[in-house]
Amino acid sequence: MGEWGFLSSLLDKVQSHSTVIGKVWLSVLFIFRIMILGAGAEKVWGDEQSNMICNTKQPGCKNVCYDLAFPISHIRFWVLQIIFVSTPTLVYLGHVLHVIHKENKMRQYMQTHSGSEIVKLPKYSDDKGHVEIKGNLLGTYMTSILFRIILEVAFIVGQYYLYGFVMDPRIVCSRAPCPFTVECYMSRPTEKTIFIIFMLVMSCISLLFNVAEIFYLACCRSSRKRSKTVPAAAIAIHPHFNGEGLIKKE
Repeated sequence: MGEWGFLSSLLDKVQSHSTVIGKVWLSVLFIFRIMILGAGAEKVWGDEQSNMICNTKQPGCKNVCYDLAFPISHIRFWVLQIIFVSTPTLVYLGHVLHVIHKENKMRQYMQTHSGSEIVKLPKYSDDKGHVEIKGNLLGTYMTSILFRIILEVAFIVGQYYLYGFVMDPRIVCSRAPCPFTVECYMSRPTEKTIFIIFMLVMSCISLLFNVAEIFYLACCRSSRKRSKTVPAAAIAIHPHFNGEGLIKKE
């Protein structure tokens, strides 16, 4: 699990800058994908090429049969999936940190030049570094979720076309230098199938959370627009409203 420490620490920083659904998605990524992959799946797979048994002693035959069945191992495939799916979130984190740094400098300028005219005020973050997801940040956040959805679907489809979702214990191979049609057998196929289905279910759950978060953000954005429109409309119909947006005194 040591090799996941850096990625986990970066994703942990995203927790405070995400929605409720985003926090749940990160928990699923941490607990049910990264931890399970590091603690259990790597021990189940191991060195599969050495554990594979073929009905021939022809040198090199086992190598080409294994390469035919597994162009990339499941473990490395899932590692790539986690890294690629996490990348859009890390890009969003970079944008958030840039915004916080920029607005902190703005606050420092306001403190040192308190008498000067302030042209622009911080709009995304507060003094404690808490961020409100709106405006450009909301656009970046929704874009990162869309890319996560696309990558999750791409990896699910890719896994289906590479291996399927069930580990077949028997591999039939007729590649050179095999002298004839060779049959090879994988170790612990049922246990591997359980892990394959588990990781597939986690990918689908992650996909559902991403889709739900898109709808959640869209609903929040539309509700904010309505809340801004209603007061503006109320002021517009006020009997003492003038063209400059001010209320005349009696």
